[in-house]
Amino acid sequence: MSMVSEALRNEETRAGRNRKIAGVVNSIETLEGGGFLVRRPFPKAAFSDFDPFLLLDEMGPMEVAPGEAKGAPDHPHRGFETVTYLLAGDMEHKDSRGHAGRLSPGDVQWMTAGAGVVHAEMPSLELGEPAAARQDDETALPGDSELANP
Repeated sequence: MSMVSEALRNEETRAGRNRKIAGVVNSIETLEGGGFLVRRPFPKAAFSDFDPFLLLDEMGPMEVAPGEAKGAPDHPHRGFETVTYLLAGDMEHKDSRGHAGRLSPGDVQWMTAGAGVVHAEMPSLELGEPAAARQDDETALPGDSELANP
């Protein structure tokens, strides 16, 4: 069971009779970046119209041997924003505009790709372990902002 599914179950329990969950969407599982597992509830064929949201990914937790952690090496983005929320573990972010930093549990990173940026999200080199769990959201920018400076 994913961390998101577990959180939904807990919320339903706390909310009791006053608040009900309308439904649970099952995600598809796929490999991304350097080969890490992603659970993606949307987009998929039967569940894809969430404008302006392009996708929602949940990564991890994932067991790997020391030194075998997988990340997302350099890859481009253009015309949208990404929001990463780190649930557990540590990861490093670096982009072609010279921005770099480490994310730890509870940290949020908001990146506006606009006219285009190349970035990488990799396991912390110091720890040599993967970010155990994180969520990414990609959101389309309004037409007049798609080519804004990143």
